[in-house]
Amino acid sequence: MTEHKLSAEPTHSVWDRSLAPRLHIEPGDEVAFQCVDASGGQVYAGMTTAEYLTIDRTRIHALTGPVWVEGSGPGDVLEIDVLSTRHAGWGWSSVIEGLGFLKDRFREPYLFHWQLDGESTASLAPAVVPVRPFLGVMGVARAEAGAFRTRPPGPFGGNLDVRELCAGSRLYLPVFNHGALFSCGDGHAAQGDGEVCINGIECPLDVTLRFQLHKQQPLAGPIVEASEVAARDSSANAWVVLETGTDLIEAAQAATGRMIALLVSRWGFTEIHAYILCSVALKLRLSQVVNEPVYTVSAALSKQILPDRKLFPIP
Repeated sequence: MTEHKLSAEPTHSVWDRSLAPRLHIEPGDEVAFQCVDASGGQVYAGMTTAEYLTIDRTRIHALTGPVWVEGSGPGDVLEIDVLSTRHAGWGWSSVIEGLGFLKDRFREPYLFHWQLDGESTASLAPAVVPVRPFLGVMGVARAEAGAFRTRPPGPFGGNLDVRELCAGSRLYLPVFNHGALFSCGDGHAAQGDGEVCINGIECPLDVTLRFQLHKQQPLAGPIVEASEVAARDSSANAWVVLETGTDLIEAAQAATGRMIALLVSRWGFTEIHAYILCSVALKLRLSQVVNEPVYTVSAALSKQILPDRKLFPIP
């Protein structure tokens, strides 16, 4: 086993199997990746919203790689162990006109800065958000020739935004090209299921990954082997808003909107701050899909994040 280091620059912001690999490794090797934030290093602490609106969005996702894994080829499975993650002490979240799960409601651009204090952040008081860093983007080169923007994920992995991919987890990806051509980036210090405002806590991230190869194993798409040890923030004690309806998206939007209203009315958040908190900490999930045509969506926020409150105090 050999340990490698790969600096962020030069980054790339497309999937393209013709990109020259920046590093060649053997199965079993470990790579310490340096990853800039999703903006490609354009956002900085103290940046104004006006300045943020001028960044070059063709650089979004700024990935580190590609890495060539010797002996890999179409039909193989690449196993990626997330050994460690380290944030740089700061991050950001934003609201962008025309994007986000509630884009019709939140139209005004907004940039929020986070100070990350080890394993938590109190930047959005009175909330204290647990920090659990992970990479939003991990993937291999797509099967198709050409250059493809990184926003849509697929069987190759890519912009999965799966919060379980923190240290201690394992990702399995099908390989479509010789060498696999693995790239990664889009560091998040925390993210809710749904990432409703379009961002988690975006941040630069140093990540150490170990690669294994499984020859000629059928795999239709990504599989995550998550670790409960690493997933310290639990929703076992949580505020859970329930919505039912015949349209899953409308039910999920309604549940998110009601959680925002709850945060505003009971904890004193502004609406925009409540929206951002939901994006980095809310667990937006399907509770049932069998009572068709009516489905249930739950939106849960862990009680450990918020000060204790009685929903309806007794006079």
